[in-house]
Amino acid sequence: MAKLIALVDGSIYSKSVCDHAAWIAQRTGAEIELLHVLGRRETDSTPQNLSGNLTLGARTALLEELATLDEQRARLAQQRGRAILDDAKAAIKAQGLRDVATKLRIGDIVETVAELEAGADMVIVGKRGEAADFAKGHLGSNLERIVRSSKKPVFVASRAFAPVERFLIAYDGGVSSMKALDHVARSLLFQGLKCRLLTVGNETAENTKRLDDARRVLEGAGYAVDADIVPGQADAVIAQAVENERIGLLVMGAYGHSRIRSLVIGSTTTEMVRSCRIPVMLFR
Repeated sequence: MAKLIALVDGSIYSKSVCDHAAWIAQRTGAEIELLHVLGRRETDSTPQNLSGNLTLGARTALLEELATLDEQRARLAQQRGRAILDDAKAAIKAQGLRDVATKLRIGDIVETVAELEAGADMVIVGKRGEAADFAKGHLGSNLERIVRSSKKPVFVASRAFAPVERFLIAYDGGVSSMKALDHVARSLLFQGLKCRLLTVGNETAENTKRLDDARRVLEGAGYAVDADIVPGQADAVIAQAVENERIGLLVMGAYGHSRIRSLVIGSTTTEMVRSCRIPVMLFR
């Protein structure tokens, strides 16, 4: 059976992650593993040495008190993590799903996802984390790290779940977009949904052939495909299509360039995830 890893952190996006995970599981029959990762700082019980020039007796008493407080903080962090997982599990089970497991881990979130995704088919994460709830112009600090390192599709949940009837594949003929195309053609997730295939660029013979080849793959999988080539800047054209055509899910390749190049010329991936109010499914 397929498995989804859904990351929950107690942010307002956690409910959306659960709702999208339930929707995907209902359509594909996948089991869900809810994951909450505690950073090492949250569970580190080694006290800082803040004693300065205190006398020996006072310094000892202070260090003992700090150690006790750190142990309490670590214990509370774990209790909170378990509560977050229990609430998420209850929310998914309330939607009629039974194959739901929970996992609480301590460590780096990217390293943890990389370790666990080997046994999964997809990673689901919120667009923003707990610390970024009110930073509407910014993505969660770990999102790009997870997407860049993951070998599995990453489903980025929007702030709120909405039923998906129509999805758009942003196709440029690159390796990652070809992976996205192949996944859509094979996956149960997209069956019965309306398919929009979009290439951004000039209507050259090469682009036309790429688009026609992609359309044939999807039509061979049973989709009626609305496909065309639109000139312009990729992020603006895709965003306009999403808005004007009531697209419910955007599927695209992710981060085709290095981080350094993205800093210089910007990243279509980052802009799409940041600006679109719908979920985005990314392939590396």
